[in-house]
Amino acid sequence: MECMNRFSIDVRVYWEDTDAQGVVYYANYFRFMERARSEWLRARGVSQTALLSEQGLMFAVVDTALKFFLPARFDDVLDISAQLAELRGARFRFDQEIRRGGPGGELLCQGHCQAACLDATTYRPRRLPQGLLGDNA
Repeated sequence: MECMNRFSIDVRVYWEDTDAQGVVYYANYFRFMERARSEWLRARGVSQTALLSEQGLMFAVVDTALKFFLPARFDDVLDISAQLAELRGARFRFDQEIRRGGPGGELLCQGHCQAACLDATTYRPRRLPQGLLGDNA
């Protein structure tokens, strides 16, 4: 499947996101990336709550990695992007970046997240419903 267009959200860094030096704590980058993926789904009309209650499906992260280049600091406005890079059967992968100051700003980190569609009762992989995330014939 071809990569879908870049999607992004802005996130401001608050004190609660930082360590004692005012630098974003490394685990919080994963939280920011999760928000971008959730908003990517929401922008396409996918309700994870409805998916669970109506179809008994859920998503679970199965692999993720992040490479850091520069730190984000208190009060920065970050551009958190998510781009669907692969869609196959029950699995899908997002490529993601975090930049300071907008899409063309300083690259702070980049990584990926691979997730799987699971049956919410058995936790076994289930093929994504046709067209849920894109053209996954």
